[in-house]
Order: sequence, then structure tokens, then C-alpha cells
Amino acid sequence: MIIDKVRKLTNPEEVRTKNVSAADKMIGKWVKCDGCKEIIYKEELHQNDNVCPNCGKYFRLSSRRRIKQIADEGTFKEIGDTICTQDPLHFEGYLKKVESLKAKTKISEAVRCGTCEIEGQKAVLAIMDGNFLMGSMGSAVGERITLAIETAIDLRSPFVLFSVSGGARMQEGMVSLMQMAKTSAAVKKLEQAGLLYLSVLTDPTTGGVLASFASLGDIVLAEPKALIGFAGPRVIEQTIKQKLPDGFQRSEFLLEHGFIDKIVERKEMKHTIANLLRLH
Repeated sequence: MIIDKVRKLTNPEEVRTKNVSAADKMIGKWVKCDGCKEIIYKEELHQNDNVCPNCGKYFRLSSRRRIKQIADEGTFKEIGDTICTQDPLHFEGYLKKVESLKAKTKISEAVRCGTCEIEGQKAVLAIMDGNFLMGSMGSAVGERITLAIETAIDLRSPFVLFSVSGGARMQEGMVSLMQMAKTSAAVKKLEQAGLLYLSVLTDPTTGGVLASFASLGDIVLAEPKALIGFAGPRVIEQTIKQKLPDGFQRSEFLLEHGFIDKIVERKEMKHTIANLLRLH
């Protein structure tokens, strides 16, 4: 039982000095690391930017925590939050699932966009959220990102986007795939306006999101050990009839082969982005 492991990890002195209440010992206050298998107190994990203090494994960040990490306090002003999920195929149970996720995650779609400042540098920021249908891209996600890019053009501001996604949203069929073209066209307009686009790839960034706007940044950054790829390794191996090297879809391999420009640790991400904005 996880609760027995928690009791072993927490001695009475730690409970007293850290003010860990009896309620905090409930499973909801602890999380098990998939890397080192250690049980971590959630508050300690959050204070460490959601990076395991034992083995350094990166946990996925919600859009709320990512915004808090990257944007200067009180500067993020959300845009496009009224653009909500559509059901063009009348896919059974789709909207019911979306409403359930809205209540659970307290967000209305798989991406949040807004204007902000990053160490005093003005920018338009878009943050995808893997807690909402694994960050999959439907018509609302495509429209929000397009709106964010158009806002950046109107304000003459750089555009910064954090991707985390399982790809296009199957419940919207061809409509979701059309977002690849729409968002890519918006990125082209940003380029023609002479504005900077910083794309940050996090774990995982896959499918149609990677095949469109996520890989089109002027500068492409990534978090350590992020899974980045269009299709799964088994599908690729079956298609090309070749055995692929271990870790070929991780950010370290992609940096070595020129697909991304730099791997940035989470604790350094805000400062790195701010410096790039200053240089621009």
C-alpha cells in the first residue's frame, strides 16, 4: 500500500518540522515518480518546478503552472477563452467528455493563450495542456492558436508557444487535420511581419501538432528527454523496414541531428526565453 510507504518515508520529526498534517498523508497529497519509483510529497515537487528531486525526471505541467512559471506575475491576460469545442461529426459522447474535463481541469480547451511579460519583455504566450484530451488539436485549439498569432502581429510582439500534444483530435476528423494548414499559414504571416516565433517542445509533442506549428519556430527549444515525433516507433519501423536507434524520438537525439536548437532545463526556461526576446 502506498500509504504504508509514505509512513516509512516520513518520520515524526519531519512531520513536526514540515507541518505535515494527518490529512496530508492521504494518497492525493503524494505522487510516485515513474523514474526512480520514489514517493514524493506533491508540495515539494511543485516547489521544484515539477521535477523529481531524487532522479530529475520531468513531470508534465498544467497550463496554469506553466503560465505561473513563465509569465511575470499578474501580466498574463487571456485571449480566445470564449472559443470552445465544436462537434462537427456529432461524435457520440464527445461533448459530454469535454464538459467533464472542463469541470475537472478548470480550463475550457487544450490550449490557453494570452498577452504577457516575460522578465519585462512583452510577448504573446500560448500554452498547451496535456490534462485536456492529451493536448489534442481540434478546431478550437487551432482557432485559439491562430488568434494568438494574429494578436502578436497586431501588437508587433514576439510569439512564444509551449507544445504538449498527442496530435490531431480524432473526434473531429478532417476538421482537426485542417488546423495544421490554418496554423501553419498563420505562422507564415508572422514570419512575413518580421516577428519572432519561439517554439518550446515538451513531453510529448507528437502527431499533427509537431507536423505543423510546433516545428515551425524561428528558434525551437525543448525540455530534457521530451518525446518528440510524428508517429510511434513501431509504426515507423514497420513502414521503413529498419530497426531504429534507442531514444531516436527524444530531445537529446533530435538536438544532435539538428531538429531542435537547444535543450533547456525547466528552471532556466524563463530566463532563456527572456534573453532571446531581448536579443530580438
